[in-house]
Amino acid sequence: MKRTLKAKVREARVGELMTDRKGWLLLTNDDGIEADGFRLLVKALHREGFPVVVLAPSSNHSATGMRINLMKPMHFRSREDLIADWGLDAHACPLHLFELEGTPCDTMIVALDGGLNRLVPGVAPQMVVSGVNLGPNLSQDAYHSGTMGAAREAGLYGVPALAASFTSFDPDGMEAAVQATVEAVKKATKRLPLVAENLGRPQGRMDTGYFTTWPVPNNDDRWLNDPEDALLQAFANGDLMLNVNTPPNWNGGWQTTRLGVRWYRNAVRFDGEAGDETATFTIGAASVDHSAVVLGDCDAVEEGLSSLSCLAVWPQSHPFAIDEDLLAHGLEATVNGWPRWLNRD
Repeated sequence: MKRTLKAKVREARVGELMTDRKGWLLLTNDDGIEADGFRLLVKALHREGFPVVVLAPSSNHSATGMRINLMKPMHFRSREDLIADWGLDAHACPLHLFELEGTPCDTMIVALDGGLNRLVPGVAPQMVVSGVNLGPNLSQDAYHSGTMGAAREAGLYGVPALAASFTSFDPDGMEAAVQATVEAVKKATKRLPLVAENLGRPQGRMDTGYFTTWPVPNNDDRWLNDPEDALLQAFANGDLMLNVNTPPNWNGGWQTTRLGVRWYRNAVRFDGEAGDETATFTIGAASVDHSAVVLGDCDAVEEGLSSLSCLAVWPQSHPFAIDEDLLAHGLEATVNGWPRWLNRD
């Protein structure tokens, strides 16, 4: 029996819907759930049709790194009131907003260790997005940043993650960083399964072929057969995270980067008198010394580019650390500034 034109159209629409399906994004930040950069990002991803579930700190926890609360009850509550305040439509695209009285890392631990299923039963994330942070997360900021700490914590739980920052402390122009973040999220999610398959690391250590063999000096380099696929799998498994930094003068271009070299100078202000003195660390008032580095993140943003750093989640001496030669390949093999493993069809 021949199919009718109406049936063919219906099948084509179903196929289109299957192609356009989007997985759930789990969002957090370190500036607090009501921060401007976070609000703008939630609205932008909602407009793009991404199902979004938020579990973000109830207040500002900037520069808390991977700090977590131990043996301290942390209240979490619904913030559905923000849906109307932010002009969102949860009926058009699924959206759930919650806050936690904890750090950025706390939000990921609570969400990925059972809290998400408790708050929104049946929802599992495709990817975690942390940001958009007000202020840069470049170079050694990687060790202090709560924004990056949350993304790294998600990786420890086996979930692919992206951290995003605006490299100015003045919120004017934040929309550029939001636009760049959405662009990166769209590229990343197209390369991922709809649900993070390694959530909770059900198999423990996986024989991936991309882990380092240190301290053994030689390795079998199984990733040499398809380094792009190895890097993609490292990202999908939570062993590689993305860190996006966008300057206010963003020219629309991108560069795949590594961490650069910069130093905060004269960042501490001293007040008071002898015996009753205080010291205040104020990054916004500091001067910054920058040393040029090939493919450094600081260098890219100085040129008006968005920096995309592909960073190993696990420390160098950990058995889950990624082979250094593979990381080097990912840094150098790029297309229009994007890593080839993320940009190929």
